[in-house]
Amino acid sequence: MKVKGLDKSRDHAEGAVKARSLAELGALKKELQARAREAARLEAQRREAQQRAARERELFARAVGPVQPLKDRRLAQLDKPRPQPVPAQRQLDERLVLRESISDEFDVETLLDTDESLSFRRPGVGPDVVRRLRRGEWVIQRQIDLHGLRRDEAREQLAEFLREAVKAGLRCVRVVHGKGNGSPGREPVLKSKVKSWLVQKDEVIAFTQARPAEGGAGALVVLLRPAG
Repeated sequence: MKVKGLDKSRDHAEGAVKARSLAELGALKKELQARAREAARLEAQRREAQQRAARERELFARAVGPVQPLKDRRLAQLDKPRPQPVPAQRQLDERLVLRESISDEFDVETLLDTDESLSFRRPGVGPDVVRRLRRGEWVIQRQIDLHGLRRDEAREQLAEFLREAVKAGLRCVRVVHGKGNGSPGREPVLKSKVKSWLVQKDEVIAFTQARPAEGGAGALVVLLRPAG
């Protein structure tokens, strides 16, 4: 004996399954078609690239003409380390600028204070600055030793030292020029030159002879202009 209600429910369920299966088949068919189109597009690109490469090789061969391969000399392929790039011309230009910016003919004596250490201060800088510098109230942050150098070498190295010190934001440095004990006549040649060079540098606002513990008559303590 058949029950009509159950038959209808079974038919409805079977219809829903068939509809879902058809929808899934349709989606699968679309996906396969999309994959086929993408594969065809990639294949066309590959063939085009091959043809382009072949045309370029043919064009190069026609331009170069007949060639003969080099004989294999059985040499090892060694990677030689490349030298570091050195801006030689820029360094030369900077040295020339530094040399021309400091003159040996500058008369500094008229600008020095008439005290026992012949200290120097820029116009507008109070005498208390020199006194504080002489007492060591500024910490010496860096120094350069010019003792034993020739005049031209000392001049260039001092200019470079001051430039780097200002770039680093330093305020107080020491310049060792020596006491001239090894010079002819025991005259401190660099001492007067160093003072003359320092006065010509705008970044130097004051200097004085170092304290005995810091070099005494053989060194100067230099105060630099604040950065900015």
